[in-house]
Amino acid sequence: MPTLLLLIVPAVAALGTGLLAVLLSPWWWCAAGPALLLAAVASYDVVQRRHSILRNYPLLGHLRFAMEKIRPEIQQYFVERNVDGAPFDRDTRSIVYERAKGTDAEDPFGTELELYRPGADYLVPSMSPRPVPTEPPRVRIGGPDCTRPYDMALLNVSAMSFGSLSDRAIRALNEGARRGGFAHDTGEGGISEHHLAPGGDLVWEMGTGYFGCRAEDGGFDPRRFAEKAALDQVACVLLKISQGAKPGMGGVLPGSKVSREIAAARGVPEGRTVVSPPYHHVYRTPRELVRFIGRMRELAGGKPVGFKLCVGSRREFLAVCKAMLEEDVTPDFIVVDGAEGGTGAAPLEFADTVGLPLTEGLTTVHRSLVGAGLRDRVRIGASGKIATGGDIVKRLAQGADYTNSARAMMFALGCVQAQRCHTNTCPVGVATQDRRRARALDVADKARRVQRFQEATVGSALQIMAAMGVDEPSGLTPDLLLRRVGPNTVRSHAELYAPLEAGQLLVPASVPPSWAADWNAAHPDRFTPR
Repeated sequence: MPTLLLLIVPAVAALGTGLLAVLLSPWWWCAAGPALLLAAVASYDVVQRRHSILRNYPLLGHLRFAMEKIRPEIQQYFVERNVDGAPFDRDTRSIVYERAKGTDAEDPFGTELELYRPGADYLVPSMSPRPVPTEPPRVRIGGPDCTRPYDMALLNVSAMSFGSLSDRAIRALNEGARRGGFAHDTGEGGISEHHLAPGGDLVWEMGTGYFGCRAEDGGFDPRRFAEKAALDQVACVLLKISQGAKPGMGGVLPGSKVSREIAAARGVPEGRTVVSPPYHHVYRTPRELVRFIGRMRELAGGKPVGFKLCVGSRREFLAVCKAMLEEDVTPDFIVVDGAEGGTGAAPLEFADTVGLPLTEGLTTVHRSLVGAGLRDRVRIGASGKIATGGDIVKRLAQGADYTNSARAMMFALGCVQAQRCHTNTCPVGVATQDRRRARALDVADKARRVQRFQEATVGSALQIMAAMGVDEPSGLTPDLLLRRVGPNTVRSHAELYAPLEAGQLLVPASVPPSWAADWNAAHPDRFTPR
């Protein structure tokens, strides 16, 4: 009965106003037109079979869908507290915006965080602070087999491909990197003209699609790889094993999205669907992975070569360490991507449940390399929700040598966390290939913002280090980072993640019981997940 009334009322109103329009005055059509339209919509709602809500509540049901559509904006702007939002809360976004604009990034009246909640981390200040360095330190990337090392900044642009980001966003990021003297990871989508035009240093990332060095059959082409790696702007080369948002998952780029520019960057036919498998063709075992890393370095003319992964099984990574030892080949750097990372769209199940968060992944890689006696040959980068100076210091204390940031760099470009990155409808022109939307992004202005954000954030990290009595990043140790584990209990990260001595895993009698099963089971010729 209510459904019938909802259908009859607009129909009667439409007929009545239509009759008045005919009998009295044409001006009545101003009311008759909308009434007739509503009657038509209500009639369609009742007979359609796709939405039960509209069949039972014609017209009114549309309000439900309209409110659902704007729910994220209502939540972000009017409901959530400054420290509640996810993936990034308003306080974090605000500090990035302010530093990018060059305005004060200070808060009055104390913290809004709940410092007594379990899981809260605290950095340890010193009673004897140090002077803040006038020049930010850099990290030398290059092991014993590297002939062309690179000095990496403490904070760099993490992996975001052209195709995921607009051409203007890529140009602004690279120009900001050039101005600020930090590195820009290309993402696995290849090196485009938009990466090259500004002139900033590049970390060329190669994924399972081998874009930019792809053979006709979709495999790895060493000749094309050597040509790209020889470019002056390419400072380092990175093999992507997995990423935080969706470790162990491939992807499909529909042919409709493979434009001329994207096809040129990726080395694929224009307009043809491209598949990136979840696995690499170039290796199947830890030993083959290590050998391929060595081959990449030779083809790259001695430039630093590394790999990136979201850590899963400790046993698997220890198997890679054993392969490094037996082959006497090590990567120059390893980038650890936390499961909390994710500029790329991913299935909810992957984003929520697959892979280790950055703290566990980073400490696993750092301690494994130390225990295997390899840490002095390999630098570690950390990526995953790094947006502030405190984030940098925390990751350095956990074992990283430098950090990368993707989403914070997007905020510096003007991203408002609309979370429409995969829909091509980014409202600020960052994550879209829609030229009308992308034109809103002014390259020169956003490049300055990226530069200012990076400089201010590294400066903040140096201030925190000085307050902790530390002169340089190597002085940051796990005992300087505390975590509340209970209402009345605080432990240092050195206690929570017991460090290994250099080479401790190489002496059978000294292997800790908590590591013995994984170390003994790890084999350089096979990956053995738990």
